[in-house]
Amino acid sequence: MLTGSRLITSIFTFTLLALTLPSPAPADDWPQWGGPNRDLVWREKGIVKTLPTKGLLPRVWSTPIGEGYAGPAVANGRVFITDFIREKRIERIHALNAETGKILWTRTYPVRYSISYPAGPRMTPVIENERVYTIGAMGDMFCLKVNDGSVIWKKNFVADYGTKLPIWGMVASPLIDGNQLITLVGGTDGSLVVSFDKLTGKELWRSLEDEMIGYCPPVIMTLGKVRQLVVWHPNALSSLDPASGKLIWQVPFRVRAGLTISTPRQVGNRVFITAFYNGPMMIEVSPDGRKASVVWKGTSDSEIKTDGLHSIMATPIFNGSHIYGVCSYGQLRCLDATNGKRIWETVKPTGRDRWWNAFLVKHEDRQFIHNEQGDLIIAKLTPRGYQEISRAKLVEPTRRVRRRMTIWSHPAFALKSVFARNDKELVRVNLAAGK
Repeated sequence: MLTGSRLITSIFTFTLLALTLPSPAPADDWPQWGGPNRDLVWREKGIVKTLPTKGLLPRVWSTPIGEGYAGPAVANGRVFITDFIREKRIERIHALNAETGKILWTRTYPVRYSISYPAGPRMTPVIENERVYTIGAMGDMFCLKVNDGSVIWKKNFVADYGTKLPIWGMVASPLIDGNQLITLVGGTDGSLVVSFDKLTGKELWRSLEDEMIGYCPPVIMTLGKVRQLVVWHPNALSSLDPASGKLIWQVPFRVRAGLTISTPRQVGNRVFITAFYNGPMMIEVSPDGRKASVVWKGTSDSEIKTDGLHSIMATPIFNGSHIYGVCSYGQLRCLDATNGKRIWETVKPTGRDRWWNAFLVKHEDRQFIHNEQGDLIIAKLTPRGYQEISRAKLVEPTRRVRRRMTIWSHPAFALKSVFARNDKELVRVNLAAGK
């Protein structure tokens, strides 16, 4: 038993060790499309370097759900996912316990689909504090309480704004900026983009006209020291003042079939976008942030004879010197970011067929790739080529497209785990090192 000065010395030594030894890294959330910073980067430490390669990855839990393309969002110990029950013609919003997978509450509402690929909601939920925001495939927007799913406010874009729904329904995840919830609405009278008071649903401003809405989520960028709201829609890449919606600059870029899907990527004053039919475009914003011009642009308007990167869904990686992305027939490509020239391509993480997709998420010096066959891949992408470290089955593909079974839902990376869904289940797989 320690007494006197020996006890004091021991307490001092223990306290010093507690202060100097590294504490466990905190677990991060994935509260919206693209993660905490909306940039598709997973920043948690202590993640596995390789994956087991036999059978399905072991689950922390698996919970049955219905059809849907929407990816999950994770925040404050809860997971939010949406789905569709075909025989009942209802969309559902679920909140689950992140530790157990137990469904805590479900909010349902009726829908009658008039869109192509009518297999469920598309939008990743957005979570902030005690509120969760969702948009259904037919334009039903809800602000719900995270603790019980009760409605704080709601909108229906078709009824409230006269929205002409895009071919494949409403997709783009809203953006929270201060007291605003900014989202694509469409409709008439300059309401392509609308800002709502996030607490009450009151409209704050509206901006832009386009006969098509597109599917690309709005993003905030600082370009030329000017904070800007960048919106890629089927006729242009536009920059708005986030506070008022007033146009700052605009670069025309007409995209066939309204296929503005992947998120614009920024490095410095340059912004990169890529479309399935019309290919890639790199723009540069002036030092004062008020003008923009094309640096280079693809020369092919064909998704078959491509000369750069013609992505259908996957958001590419742009690191300043190079671009990595999935092209129209599944080719994972590396481009020289200075001129758009192709350096290499491979179909190893994907396959070769029309609309083939894989989601790319950066983690430290490597990438986690979730392909549409349900594989989770750890790889390194460099100008020298594609280096696959390991791969394993995350979930089984459940939806037939052309001649193959697919998954077109982006996973969430949070709590040192990956959360992924198909049309039958939502799963959590632990990716913490040493587990």
